[in-house]
Amino acid sequence: MIIRSRAPVRVDFAGAWTDVSYFASAFKGATLNAAIQMYVTGELQVDDEPHAVFDTEQAALEDRQQRYDLPHRPALNVSYGTPIPAGSGLGTSATLNCVWLALARREPVTSDDDKMDIAALAYEVEKTLGILGGKQDQYASAIGGINLFEFNDDEVARAPIELPPERVHELEELFLLCYTGQARLSSNIHRNVWGNFRAGREDTVRALFALRDSAYEARDALAQWDLDAFARILTNQRHYMRALHESTSTQQIEELFQLAEPEIMGGKPCGAGGGGCLLFLARTPAARERLRGALSDRDLTVMDVRFDFEGLTLLAE
Repeated sequence: MIIRSRAPVRVDFAGAWTDVSYFASAFKGATLNAAIQMYVTGELQVDDEPHAVFDTEQAALEDRQQRYDLPHRPALNVSYGTPIPAGSGLGTSATLNCVWLALARREPVTSDDDKMDIAALAYEVEKTLGILGGKQDQYASAIGGINLFEFNDDEVARAPIELPPERVHELEELFLLCYTGQARLSSNIHRNVWGNFRAGREDTVRALFALRDSAYEARDALAQWDLDAFARILTNQRHYMRALHESTSTQQIEELFQLAEPEIMGGKPCGAGGGGCLLFLARTPAARERLRGALSDRDLTVMDVRFDFEGLTLLAE
């Protein structure tokens, strides 16, 4: 039997950092993000048939099975794959955890409750391993769609953003992802930011509250289809992130936003920043294509954004 699992990564629009327990447990965090059609896939091959053994061992094996009624142990072969660049800022590692946990469960993923449970377990695995990070990646990957997530202690609440298909298509025609070619280790940036937070740096604390509140503002802007306001909120994320710690940006990131400025309404680094992918919201589809050309001329990887509304899936053959 072959079991296959697939889950999308995400782009985050607003509220990043506030899903981390240091902040969320005390003040409640909120993020607005969207799953996109870039996937981590996994395959589990389960062979329940008995395997041949050497003749000298066969009799002993059969004897033990007869005496103790031992079942044959299935042979397992697990493999994973993704075309997504390392250190992309798209939540790939959390997505991988959702995929392998779904394979390990070997049970159908039939409801949002199933997906929420797997997302919660994926976060607990990372926490047990001492990985410093938040929760939005796991839930965005497992659930799919465009969502506002709220985080408070051990509770996660989800509010899906319902947009008409024509609005979804319009957003897809304006968004553009650019991989900077510079992978970043988000845990290092997290240590910098939360060091500032624990030290009580006023600009860091203020920025975290502004980030949290901006998730609600971005939700409202989309609901009212005010793309100018939505774009300003995207751009504000960059300013808030720099107030968290200077490592959330780099000279290259600043230069690329300067390059893009004539063609975009707004944009932000994905995830923790410091490298990885940048998300741009172009003024028009034609402006997006001009920006694509300018970034490609710099030998940067440019990717379209297509939203995924399915989330984590598991299929058995």
